[in-house]
Amino acid sequence: MRSQPIKFQTETLPKAGAASPRRGIALVSPAMKKTAIAAMFDRLAAALPEPKGELDYINPFTLLVAVVLSAQATDAGVNKATGPLFKIADTPEKMLALGEGRVKDFIKTIGLFNTKAKNVIALSRLLIERHGGEVPATREALQDLPGVGRKTANVVLNIAFGQPTMAVDTHIFRLGNRTGLAPGKTPLEVELKLVKRIPKDRMLHAHHWLILHGRYVCKARKPECQVCVIADLCGYKAKTTLESPVKRAAKKR
Repeated sequence: MRSQPIKFQTETLPKAGAASPRRGIALVSPAMKKTAIAAMFDRLAAALPEPKGELDYINPFTLLVAVVLSAQATDAGVNKATGPLFKIADTPEKMLALGEGRVKDFIKTIGLFNTKAKNVIALSRLLIERHGGEVPATREALQDLPGVGRKTANVVLNIAFGQPTMAVDTHIFRLGNRTGLAPGKTPLEVELKLVKRIPKDRMLHAHHWLILHGRYVCKARKPECQVCVIADLCGYKAKTTLESPVKRAAKKR
């Protein structure tokens, strides 16, 4: 008899930015203790001492544009489009001179490119008019720009200006709930808990550690707990194991 692969159990979490679901959040782990959180970041830091984001950029302006374009798109897809774009438009002045139509031509492979091109031109104009062509270093000023929300502002503040901010995307939202690091029903609730609970000396790189861990290890459907450096600290009850699905199925026969 042929063994059937075992399906890993996954949690049901609200989409980033959405209200809490009718049935609540399933399989949210209890909040991690302070000592466990410290140990968690010690291990993440040892595994990846200098984490980097995966969006390509040249300066704060191109970083801002790249993050705006990355909404509902992959970093790889954005990089493919912005490589040629940033070669000829790496300042607000050059982007504005390029014009909305030309920007569309460069980013047409990215989702929502019509709206994004409009936002890129509009934010370029406002950067020139309000900030002398420079990217502002405050969340409030950044969020006043077209296409820039709290998450985008936090990414720019963290990477471009070295501020200890926490941008919560779907990966970090999932990780905060699944591990018990920062359980919350909304991205903002998770963000505020993360800022409060993460050791101050780890905050600068925390965003990158968490997003990379969520993207490549603590995956949505099949977390790779067998290679996770914080598996013993995590409160997730449906952990995967080193044992293969076929071997586990055979034991149940």
